[in-house]
Amino acid sequence: MAATQVIRSEWTKIRSVASTVWTLSLAVVVTLALGMLISALSRNEFGNMPARERLSFDPTFVSFAGMTIGQLAMIVFGVLVVSNEYSTGMIRTSLAAVPRRGAFLASKVAVAAALALLVGMATSFAAFFLGQAMLGPLKTSITAPGVLGAVIGGGLYMTLIAVFSMAAAVMLRSPLLSLGILMPFFFLISNILGNVSATKKVGQYLPDQAGSRILRVLPRVGDDTPYGPWGGLGIMALWVIAALAAGYALLRRRDA
Repeated sequence: MAATQVIRSEWTKIRSVASTVWTLSLAVVVTLALGMLISALSRNEFGNMPARERLSFDPTFVSFAGMTIGQLAMIVFGVLVVSNEYSTGMIRTSLAAVPRRGAFLASKVAVAAALALLVGMATSFAAFFLGQAMLGPLKTSITAPGVLGAVIGGGLYMTLIAVFSMAAAVMLRSPLLSLGILMPFFFLISNILGNVSATKKVGQYLPDQAGSRILRVLPRVGDDTPYGPWGGLGIMALWVIAALAAGYALLRRRDA
């Protein structure tokens, strides 16, 4: 099967499954709604904040507050894109039609990543502008130093989360097992390791801890992270590449 046919087939699979479409829609709605709410609350509470917090107040980062929950939907999207075929048994048909497993995986990742990038970028820009509208006099501008990079980086971050989740689903094959590992990892274990002093030096190199650094324009007071925003996104990209390589290795070695 030609590469264009494989890509077209993967696109058909994604858009024909209602759960993937709804999941991406949820990522947009939740990210924007929560970002606007947190921005409005921050505006009202700014005067009551300790001086230390006011010094490191980052209007851009505040507008991205919804991405914490929005990335949950991206994780679900990445898992569903892969595991739907395993749970329905369609993976056997797909691999019979595309016996070159590298081409099969590359096409699936390319189509899903392109869709996640489109949604992620649109969400990131919308979250920024809506959040700034809620912040009123505390707002910043898209032309301010570092802001445009953070907004673009936000879209890339959401995309990398989705692709990492796809790679995990390729390795684990089960949607329940994939979500059962990814959800606690990103929303509990990673946060604990990244914020506890005893494990912070290790935790700051985890994919989400490193990647989310791109969302900040102003570092927190006392932040001693040894890499910058784009360095953090680069670390996350390396995690994604390693996960895809592991997923491909397992896909080649085992039966569907």
